[in-house]
Amino acid sequence: MTDILRPLLIIIFLTISLAAYFLVINTLFTSRVEKTQHIIGQMPWRAFGVGLVNFLFFGVIAIALFAIAENAGGLIRGILTIPALLITVMLAALLSIGLAGTVNIFSEKIFPDINNWKRNIWGSAVLCLACALPFMGWFLLFPYLGLVSIGAVILGLFQRNS
Repeated sequence: MTDILRPLLIIIFLTISLAAYFLVINTLFTSRVEKTQHIIGQMPWRAFGVGLVNFLFFGVIAIALFAIAENAGGLIRGILTIPALLITVMLAALLSIGLAGTVNIFSEKIFPDINNWKRNIWGSAVLCLACALPFMGWFLLFPYLGLVSIGAVILGLFQRNS
């Protein structure tokens, strides 16, 4: 019984913390999340393409810098690790803001009658559980949503205010 209970409690805890994280991102970066949400709703495939290209480009650079730093000496290792970490943090920040916009879209469509913060909590839970589905969620849904999210944030950064 404890073999089932422990992973279930971990999944519940992680889902609750992810929902709280998206609420904080929505609160701190309201205008950026709204712009991202608008772009995801208007042109998801363009956002996917932009996200794919940028993720591959910056991901390859970060991995190359980490690989070179691993084989380098002391000072060079530090010099190469810092930009690799900055690129990784930048991609994680883009993913966070983009997924917060994705959660807003899902929660508005699935739970239109609930107030905003409860709707985002339930939308985060649905997104988390959907992406936790073995194979389909791991290798299709989450990468698709992640690339769309990254691309939508990047498109939102270069879009004129209207």
